[in-house]
Amino acid sequence: MFLKFFNIFFCIVFILFAAVQYNDPDPYVWMPLYLYTAVLCWLAFRNKFFPGAYLLGVAVYAAYAIYKFFDQNGVWEWITKHHEANIASTMKAEQPWIEETREFFGLVILIVVLLIEYLYAKRKARVN
Repeated sequence: MFLKFFNIFFCIVFILFAAVQYNDPDPYVWMPLYLYTAVLCWLAFRNKFFPGAYLLGVAVYAAYAIYKFFDQNGVWEWITKHHEANIASTMKAEQPWIEETREFFGLVILIVVLLIEYLYAKRKARVN
């Protein structure tokens, strides 16, 4: 029952995340990233599991997260040069490192959800 709630919750959240990307500088990147995981959550909600698709998503998101971490305006710069300044005080990203850091954490959320899906699918396959 928990996983049903988990999946429908994140399906809706990721659809909403994708919807607010329309005014982002690169919606063509972020909308598919969020919608990919939303679809997988919807399918898992319906008891259809695709471990290979989860791992593919994790690999793509992890590679992009590593890039975002070490990018010129990425998380590393936020930590070292801006001393972890508040990135949530305003919705407008007035500095480039704010947007990059927020995107990094969005990728981390996607990775965590897909890893939970993967682990559940593997456990379910062992039981059946």
